[in-house]
Amino acid sequence: MHTLVINLTRFGDLLQTQPVFSGLRARGGSVELACLDTFQGAAALLRDVDQVRVLPGARLLAMLDRSWPEALEELDTWLGRTRHAPPDAVLNLTPTLSARLLSRALHEDRIGGFGLDDHGFGEYSTPWAAFLQAASAHRGCSPFNLVDLFQRVAGLAPGEFRLRAPGAEALNAADQLLSDCPGSGRVAFQLGASQDYRRWPVSSFVQAGRVLWSRSGRTPVLLGTASESHLAQEFMAQADYPCTDLTGRTDLRTLAAVLKRTDLLLTNDTGTMHLAAGLGVPVAAVFLATAQPFDTGPYLEGSLSLEPDLPCHPCSFGERCPHGLACRESIDGGAVGDLLSAYLDREALSVAPDFRGRVWQARRDESGFMDLFSVSGHEDHDRSRWIRIQREVYRQFLDHNSGAATAFWSASDSGFRDDLVRDLERGILMLTLIEEQGRVLAQRPDAPMRPKFLVNCQNLEDFFSGNAALGVLGPMWRFQSRAESVSMQAFLELCLRYRELLNAFVHRLALA
Repeated sequence: MHTLVINLTRFGDLLQTQPVFSGLRARGGSVELACLDTFQGAAALLRDVDQVRVLPGARLLAMLDRSWPEALEELDTWLGRTRHAPPDAVLNLTPTLSARLLSRALHEDRIGGFGLDDHGFGEYSTPWAAFLQAASAHRGCSPFNLVDLFQRVAGLAPGEFRLRAPGAEALNAADQLLSDCPGSGRVAFQLGASQDYRRWPVSSFVQAGRVLWSRSGRTPVLLGTASESHLAQEFMAQADYPCTDLTGRTDLRTLAAVLKRTDLLLTNDTGTMHLAAGLGVPVAAVFLATAQPFDTGPYLEGSLSLEPDLPCHPCSFGERCPHGLACRESIDGGAVGDLLSAYLDREALSVAPDFRGRVWQARRDESGFMDLFSVSGHEDHDRSRWIRIQREVYRQFLDHNSGAATAFWSASDSGFRDDLVRDLERGILMLTLIEEQGRVLAQRPDAPMRPKFLVNCQNLEDFFSGNAALGVLGPMWRFQSRAESVSMQAFLELCLRYRELLNAFVHRLALA
């Protein structure tokens, strides 16, 4: 079996696909990757990939602006080279329309992940694929790490995330860059982030570095691209202790080698974080604004994730912060330095009572999925309880099984729980009405209630999407209900499954 995996996303997401390649290779056969030319260098960090087909994305976009016939000819030429060795199956892990069209152009029959049906509508090979796309728009509602989602979309059980180890040449280059680095050890600092509002302040990194240097003699090594060099300059202007600036001085292979020469990476939510995790380098990551660790945290057991202990975190995409980005200032750098010093010295982890953050440590759950467990005493908070319940119930829903119930609500007094139960019961009533109308339409397709039926289906989607705790079900319902609309019987079975899902949530939330 020769499988072509399409991943047209960014650096970090491409790295997080590694367990998919390893899982497919373990099944037997060969594995190929189609990625954008921008991230061709990242593909060299992957294992178990027999060939890489590089799509000239930037060139095609430029040609479209100049002459779309030329762009189509260029794309057809690229597809022609691919058709000379057609894959047995295509696994598309990018839900965009362009990636779906590309997957259909490469293979019409066996498309896993995200595809298109004969009418041009989105198609999903498994419920996990629909959940993955829905979760990308409602990240605060997803309790699963993206690496596990990629593997489930591919039909794989959770596996090891291990990237290609740096070669001797890259390690020698790293050693030369670090040759003047003083101290008894090194801690890498990634100061930048994809968006400035998701970036921990440089002054906080400086405070953490001061504690690490004074307690253990570990020197901060500043990493990043040349465009982030101003952050390194700001760091060095504030630091009253040794540090080494490597921003703009490493290609990807050398960056991987430098990380292997450090004891830990302290970082924002970045591609460098995923690179370190895939290399087995301990990670401590800070998640601010829209970033939250349960879905994009480092896929490495023992790693640490920190986020603000604020009721508004994580915030929604596209909303202006009404709190002046208070989350950026809420996590104290000195306290993080103390935490990481204890972590590196293998001491018991604890945080001060006045620490304004949630600290999580990664380890696998009983099913092998990567999970986070609280170091800062937040396991008994409403959000944590709800995440535990979602992980179990969604897994059973998406895998079409009815395993034993082990996750239940344990608090006796919670307004969050009471409001959520009321919302779930409302959703159950809405589904019941849709089912009743659907059964009538199954017998009489021309019944006058059809417009009301369609409105109620849309109302259910809007209800889910507008609910902070159930938002992921909005696009999920839209994707799946449209897919099953070709048969009223299939649609009614889907309604039943959603009603059973909501009832399962109510059962888990019910107090003994």
